[in-house]
Amino acid sequence: MHLLTVFAHPFANRYPSAIMDAFHEPFRREAHTIDVLDLHREEFDPRFSEADHAHFWGGPIPPGIAQMHARVEAADRLALVFPVYWWSMPALMKGWIERVFTGGWAYQYGEGVADRGRKPLDALLRNIPTTLIGIGGSKERTYDKYGYRDAMRTQIDVGIFAYCGVTDVESHLIFDVEGDGNGLQRGAGLETARAIGEAFVAPDRTVRHAKDDHLLPGT
Repeated sequence: MHLLTVFAHPFANRYPSAIMDAFHEPFRREAHTIDVLDLHREEFDPRFSEADHAHFWGGPIPPGIAQMHARVEAADRLALVFPVYWWSMPALMKGWIERVFTGGWAYQYGEGVADRGRKPLDALLRNIPTTLIGIGGSKERTYDKYGYRDAMRTQIDVGIFAYCGVTDVESHLIFDVEGDGNGLQRGAGLETARAIGEAFVAPDRTVRHAKDDHLLPGT
């Protein structure tokens, strides 16, 4: 099995990186391969440029984007690990999605660009099992009180991944881990990440359907 993990944090020696490493432990133990796409280390440019805009309207694919497509296509599992910024993923990771999930590769209307607004959507991505691990500084009750968790699932799980055909998506949030004063929660978060990895690597894992799960009351 080959895992692609997209990671967005400016430091390789801080808690989000430890969460990623804990999540990876079950994959390494089973000798699966892991491709870590560290957006900071690889200096990915998240800005949607003139070239990206031109490609959106049918122009050539911008430099470097085809290589990103290939890394996604090579994966048997996909993971995104990120600190929660303003109740979402960091702008760097959002920019990666905006630039890499391109028309004609991730989705398409009708026969192509000329059918935008006229023909129905076709989701093009292979339904690769995907997990999202967000690392939050706030308490779980804050997410529940204001509906932040549901908002994240709506915009990311359904609005991005299911929209493009990746319906087998599961979301996880690790709560209340900001600062050394939350040592107990940080330790528990690492155990949670390992458990997420154990379940995600399992050959008999339950297949999810993000859109149906999200719209089903009580889920």
